[in-house]
Amino acid sequence: MRNPRGQSFGPVIPKGFVLGEFVNYQDAAKLVDRLVNADFTPAKISIIGSDLKLVERVRARLGYGRVAFSGAMTGFWLGLLFALLIGAGIEVTPEGGINYLPDQFFSVLVIGAGIGMLISIVRFALAKNKRSFISSQMPVAQRYEVVVPEADAVQAQQILSAGTSN
Repeated sequence: MRNPRGQSFGPVIPKGFVLGEFVNYQDAAKLVDRLVNADFTPAKISIIGSDLKLVERVRARLGYGRVAFSGAMTGFWLGLLFALLIGAGIEVTPEGGINYLPDQFFSVLVIGAGIGMLISIVRFALAKNKRSFISSQMPVAQRYEVVVPEADAVQAQQILSAGTSN
C-alpha cells in the first residue's frame, strides 16, 4: 500500500546487494560491526532474517511451590511500594518529631507477600489449561542476510576485503 505521496505506509523489506548470508545472528552482527567500525553509514545496512520459526524454550517445572514463591515475591514488591507510598512505619508526634516503627513497615511487606502468594496459588489451582512447566517463546530465523543498497555495494565490499587481508 502506498499513500498519495508515493511513500510506503508500513515496514518494507530492504532490497539491495547481499554482502553475506549466515546461519546465526551473531555472525551477521560481526559483519555489520566490521562495516560500522570502518565508517560505513550504519543506516544503509540491514540484517534480514528469513524462514522464521517460533522456538519455545522450557525453563523450569511449574508446581505449587514455585507459584507460591513467585506470588510472594510479587506481593512483597507491591507491599514495599504501598508501604513507601502511605508512609507505613513512620509516625509524627504532636510535637513535630518523627518516630520510625519498623515493625509496622515490615508487617505491610509480610501482608503484601501473603496476599500475593494466596492470589497466585488460587489462580494456579483454578486454571483450566494448567501447564506443568514455565517457558519462553521467541522467533528465530534459519538464515540471516546482510544487505546494503546497490549503490553502496562496492564501498562495502572494499571495506570487507581490506579487513580480510590484514
